[in-house]
Amino acid sequence: MSTDTIETQIKNLEEGVREIRVAAEALSDDAFLGALGNWTPRDIVAHLIGWNRYAVRGAQQLLEGELPFYDIDPGEDYCNVNARLVAEYPAENRTELLAEHEKAAHELAAFLRSLSEQQWSGSTGVLLEGEELTIRQNVDWLIEDHHHHSEQIRDLAKGS
Repeated sequence: MSTDTIETQIKNLEEGVREIRVAAEALSDDAFLGALGNWTPRDIVAHLIGWNRYAVRGAQQLLEGELPFYDIDPGEDYCNVNARLVAEYPAENRTELLAEHEKAAHELAAFLRSLSEQQWSGSTGVLLEGEELTIRQNVDWLIEDHHHHSEQIRDLAKGS
């Protein structure tokens, strides 16, 4: 997925956040806190809250020509980063977590709106595994993560 404009990307982010909310609200309280592989749906929401905020911090570092902090020692499939995020947002109340998720997404959207098109999609000079990172690309990956996790939660709801 690649987006053409900042506003389109924000719209896609908002849709991903909505998908997470709808999927999480379809679960019983027990299912929201119950296992879904190695994580619970609660853990997924906590993880996405953190990544929405990390996307802002990482983008600021990209604008300075620096590798985002979360790419320095991420662990396999970002397991080190994700474990920190799940612990950083320990609430178990679904309403509280979903509100925090929306708040974090609004913070990211506000940051994206503050960027010029060049800052958003242009060269940063920062490479990760030989590939240049852009803010646009990083946020597109985050949006894909929202869609992936909402599908996981919806599948759990079908089975509960």
